[in-house]
Amino acid sequence: MPIMQPPFRADHVGSILRTAPLKKAREQKAKGEITAAQLTAVEDAEILKIIAKQEEVGLKAITDGEFRRSWWHYDFLSMLDGVELREVQSGIKFTGVTTKAEAPYVSGKLGSKHHPHIEHFKFVKANTKQTAKMSIPSPSMLHYRGGSSMINKDVYPKLDDLWPALGKAYQEAIKGFYDAGCRYLQIDDCAMAYFCDPAQVQMLRDRGDNPEELEKAYAYMLNVALENRPRDMRITMHVCRGNFRSTFVAAGGYEHIADLMFNKIDLDGYFLEWDNERSGDLSPLRHLPKDKMVVLGLVTSKTGELETKDSIKRRIEEATKYADLNQLCLSPQCGFSSTEEGNTLSEQQQWDKLRFVVEVAEEVWGKSA
Repeated sequence: MPIMQPPFRADHVGSILRTAPLKKAREQKAKGEITAAQLTAVEDAEILKIIAKQEEVGLKAITDGEFRRSWWHYDFLSMLDGVELREVQSGIKFTGVTTKAEAPYVSGKLGSKHHPHIEHFKFVKANTKQTAKMSIPSPSMLHYRGGSSMINKDVYPKLDDLWPALGKAYQEAIKGFYDAGCRYLQIDDCAMAYFCDPAQVQMLRDRGDNPEELEKAYAYMLNVALENRPRDMRITMHVCRGNFRSTFVAAGGYEHIADLMFNKIDLDGYFLEWDNERSGDLSPLRHLPKDKMVVLGLVTSKTGELETKDSIKRRIEEATKYADLNQLCLSPQCGFSSTEEGNTLSEQQQWDKLRFVVEVAEEVWGKSA
């Protein structure tokens, strides 16, 4: 059962463990020991290595591993017109660990005339014979972290003013990526999964937000962002429950949000996290329309222990109770390094996991897949 367009039968979310030369160069740049141009040269060299490695293990979707980023989301968001990265009182609290204390702040009118990450995409496209894939955070991630406290009220007095402006800024960014040759774009959106966790819902209520209204607003923003998108550009959404140093933020199955995700947002496919009991069961797949795909995140990126092929094949078979096998693909449940710190596994274990995904996909869907 071959598939000729993204998402691919064997796919991945995108981020890769930062290599030792890259970590050293970033530290040197932070200390002022090397220039920005010297850091870029190291980034280029290390990205070329991981492009070759992705191709070697058999992946058809090739990324830059997010090697030019510190965060999976804040780097992109802070480079939108009208957004800046600021220090905040505390970082994001994961299970047992906390991130750096910084977050994006909306200081001016939003836009994205020429997002710097477009150049990042061009580098990948120019250096792979496979499909270059770009991942960007969902517009919802600009609001979810800090809520209204991170928005200049003189610029956007009401959230109803913010939503369409942010959606339009993303429209501009998406057009920029398309014009640069991007035909496979992934939008990373943790908020959708957070709406399924009672603790996260209570947090939103406690700070003055209405979770039910936010769900609809975030979906609206995405659809504004996707308006007029070229139909030969495949756009997917990755939805997980947090990924930082092998920990997480939220728990709960996708049932609450499944119909909204699958049927109310103009996307081609979804990367969903199902690597443990915390992620709930596979039954929300019954909401999937026949013209969309789901990439089953059954292989964990949080630990180095390799799953067995039989266990993954059983989960894929279980998924076919709710969706056709032709609508399904396989990947790790998240990236290996959503932030530059990375998860607690070795580079070799990471590549073994990705090769494993390719091998299982070939055995389930056929080698041509």
